[in-house]
Amino acid sequence: MNGSLYLVPNLLGLVPPENVLPARTIAVARALRHWVVETPKAARAFLKSLGPEVAIAELDIRALAEHPLDALLAPACAGADVGLLSDAGCPGVADPGAALVAAAHAASLRVVPLVGPSSLLLALMASGMNGQGFAFHGYLPVPAAERAAALRCLEDDSRTQRRAQLFIETPHRSEAMIRACGQTLRPTTQVCVAVDLTLPTESVVRRSAAQWRKEDSTRFAKRPALFVLEV
Repeated sequence: MNGSLYLVPNLLGLVPPENVLPARTIAVARALRHWVVETPKAARAFLKSLGPEVAIAELDIRALAEHPLDALLAPACAGADVGLLSDAGCPGVADPGAALVAAAHAASLRVVPLVGPSSLLLALMASGMNGQGFAFHGYLPVPAAERAAALRCLEDDSRTQRRAQLFIETPHRSEAMIRACGQTLRPTTQVCVAVDLTLPTESVVRRSAAQWRKEDSTRFAKRPALFVLEV
């Protein structure tokens, strides 16, 4: 019998796991001995917070980027269950783990997605924008001119395809992205900014581009942000 590949959602920040994760997700993660992770240090911190059944040093924790996919899945092919863990949120979504999941399917392994936080869906839910049709674009370009061009493309796509546009930004660029949205987009275009999702400092604010031009964006500085745009 082969083992299974469990897709274990990580926390989006420093909160007690039981505040965000269902009991089954925590129970499965506590019992797993083999892990494929994005960053071992972050993974160990998360697993320690769950109170695993064995010492962290006894767990088999391998970085996704440092091993061939078949080697990472070898324990599952030998009958042991394996957990896939992102640094934050759901594995395989805005995350390099999708390649391992595809390899697991190719090897006829059972793939089990567990319930946990997805910043993309949480932001979309809270935005009040089109949940029937949307597109996710990851990170937009950093240079100002390229970033402005990308924002205009998203705005045009939202108008022609009638769908919400989602993208993320690193904490140290959140403030600059908000200013760019206000300066680049048409005045009536709606932009929702969701920061610190699931944390005590969580904030979800929806404004028109014209209103964002007047907003004090400094309060969003150095906070992980997800943006939802809709015409």
